[in-house]
Amino acid sequence: MMGLKMNKSDFNTVLATLNKEYRIYAPKNFKGQGTFSDTDRVRYGEIQSIEEIIFDVKSSFSYKEVILPITQTLFFFTEDEVKEAKMNEEKILIFLRSCDMHAVRRLDEIYLNNGGFEDIYYKKFREKTKFVVMGCAQSFESCFCVDMETNRFDQYDSYIHVEGDIVSFDVKDEELRKLLVELDHNSTEIKPQFVTSNPTRVKIPEKLDLRVVYSPVWEEYSARCIGCGRCNFVCPTCTCYTMQDIFYKDNQKCGERRRVWASCQVHGFTDMAGGHSFRQTNGQKMRFKVMHKIYDYKKRFGYHMCVGCGRCDDICPEYISFSNCINKLEKAMDEVE
Repeated sequence: MMGLKMNKSDFNTVLATLNKEYRIYAPKNFKGQGTFSDTDRVRYGEIQSIEEIIFDVKSSFSYKEVILPITQTLFFFTEDEVKEAKMNEEKILIFLRSCDMHAVRRLDEIYLNNGGFEDIYYKKFREKTKFVVMGCAQSFESCFCVDMETNRFDQYDSYIHVEGDIVSFDVKDEELRKLLVELDHNSTEIKPQFVTSNPTRVKIPEKLDLRVVYSPVWEEYSARCIGCGRCNFVCPTCTCYTMQDIFYKDNQKCGERRRVWASCQVHGFTDMAGGHSFRQTNGQKMRFKVMHKIYDYKKRFGYHMCVGCGRCDDICPEYISFSNCINKLEKAMDEVE
């Protein structure tokens, strides 16, 4: 373990050293890219200095778009052959919060440990990626990570906490330590700081079971939800995608296959050959999402899929609160009983 304390200018030297082998991504401000033309958006992008990293605002999108691209070409094809697409071989270093680090575990479960199948495309990104856990000075309003038990993460590659001009940086990963060992900084013990309470609280009923699907509580969301899928796209644990075959105009027999993020909330997601489709109403789609995040996944893997980051609550244009939906399930179970 290597614990370092330094000012921000010295930490930029650390970043420059790491940048020799890693492309570094962190939450940063994208000016003019918010919901309206005169608003900004905090999302993940490549950074060169600590001044670019946004510590005091929750990113609208998660780290996920770095290791699981929104659109990814898997392979190219002609009449005679198929060729796997090349990917950038540079290593990746991602700054993320504790809840998102727990979300990485969920993605690993789905893409690497799901019934013995490994997704080779995700695995290539995952194997070359290291993570820096960002200590949260305080909880954001919509977070409920404490109740989801994702507010702290101790098995990190490295950890960072910033207070004023002082940066505390703890490194556990051997590969990262070797890069930094020659820097002239005195080693000290760093005690990670994580939030211990949230203003938003959730309570998942212990008696929750599949009978809740018959509750009328879901009908509310048929009227409110517009099926835009924004909640899925900002979620750090959603893993669904669809396939697209792109045929080139100059030769219709050549093209590429891409996978693109998809959403269980969007119309047509469950369409099947023959015209059959599951979950017709938006209320049924909401029911599926909620039960998958806090019931189905846990029944299979032993822990909840939702990490309580609250991004779905933040992004919804109809002000639908996922945390509030969870808290309605106790009453819903009483109704069906």
